Amino acid sequence: MLLPLLSAYILFATYVSYNNDRQVEDYFYVMSEVKQLNSVLQDPHIFDKEKNNELIEQVEAESDLQFSFYSKDGDLIYSPVENKAGKLNEQQLFEDLYELNRNFRTYEYKEPVFENDQIIGFYIAEVEREQFIETMSNRAWFVAGMFILSFLAIYIIVVFVIHLRINKRLDQLMLEMTAYARGITLPETIKSEDEIGELKKRFYIMRSQINQAQEIIAEEQDLKEQMVANISHDLKTPLTSIKAYAEAVGVNSDLSELEKEKYRQVILDKADYMQQMINDLNTHALLQSRTYKMDLVDVDGSEFFEMLLSGYDALCEKKHISLTVKQEVIGNYDVSPKHLMRVVDNLMMNAIRHTDDHGDILLAAVSQEIVDLPLYDYVKEQYAFNFDKEMYIIVQNNGDSISEEHIDRLFDPLYQVNVARTKTDDHGTGLGLTITKQIIEKHGGHVTALSSQSQGATFICSIPKKERRSVSEA
Repeated sequence: MLLPLLSAYILFATYVSYNNDRQVEDYFYVMSEVKQLNSVLQDPHIFDKEKNNELIEQVEAESDLQFSFYSKDGDLIYSPVENKAGKLNEQQLFEDLYELNRNFRTYEYKEPVFENDQIIGFYIAEVEREQFIETMSNRAWFVAGMFILSFLAIYIIVVFVIHLRINKRLDQLMLEMTAYARGITLPETIKSEDEIGELKKRFYIMRSQINQAQEIIAEEQDLKEQMVANISHDLKTPLTSIKAYAEAVGVNSDLSELEKEKYRQVILDKADYMQQMINDLNTHALLQSRTYKMDLVDVDGSEFFEMLLSGYDALCEKKHISLTVKQEVIGNYDVSPKHLMRVVDNLMMNAIRHTDDHGDILLAAVSQEIVDLPLYDYVKEQYAFNFDKEMYIIVQNNGDSISEEHIDRLFDPLYQVNVARTKTDDHGTGLGLTITKQIIEKHGGHVTALSSQSQGATFICSIPKKERRSVSEA
């Protein structure tokens, strides 16, 4: 946009400069020509149409100037120029006398002619500015050429810069996108702070998110395949037992009623175990869905957790296990009662199963710090309670411990380790801890497993407290 203005300014400056340089030279040239013919030009007979032929011929022969003659009333007497104005008014006659007027194409000098101190007419001398016009035309072509060359140079520079800073970088980004679409991840290139750099940054973020999502999907797919294999194996054993005992009852007629009842009970136990596994699978699939939203209800913490922790004394007495129950919860909570009952059942069944006879189990629900809470030392050292924002369900036993190499995968579906809580048998499906974790996370909390050699294991489930209302809302 500035280039045309600059070109126009250069052309104008050239015109003014050259015009000023020629001013003095042109003035002396015209005046010398006029002075040379002054005697002829001042002859009154030149304004007489019948007697001026010789005078006009002399003027035309002795000068390169073109002279036009007007009477004192402004009538044209003679002019070598075609289409010359045939009549001048008084103002046109008397303005700019004795001055050299410069137009773009001509010089003009006007002077009156006297006879007996009376004006009898006027003559106007004109000369074309051929050299000036030629020079300005050449300079105009030069400026135009410079303008075109400058424009082309700027255009080439702009195209080069655009290619270097925009097209080349966009081509590189498109190459990376195309390669990624074909399954090839190219290394990240330098990201600038402009719009293309921001676009590239967004692409890398998107690519990273897609890679993470693909990894999660791959892990979930591997997990599903593993679950199918494990479930097939776990269902195969009870089905084989059911088939064997059913065939034994049907084929062997010598069985006593007591033996038949025993076989029938085995069949029922195996069927119940299979039914439990199917129910756990359905629950796991439901809780695993990201669209599933658990229905939470407002409960009084003291009453609800008192009820939740009760009913496990008889089970512990069968193994002569000492059960300690601590319930110190205040305030209201948003929970799903049936799901939290499932959580406590899963943790307590695991604890009872893996606690030796005459062992100890702690079952607690607390919303504030309790001095006499009998937690093991490793729990106090490794876990940081935040009673300002959370309440906790704690199940602790002094039975089997869990090694560090397995504790991180303890909540994976059907994960099995030797002497671990995920070992599936007729008493469990291997999905209990996975379902426990899913339920607690649906409540907005988290579950943590801690263990120490020779001191058993501890499971801690956190549940967020309800936000306190302001005084104005209370």
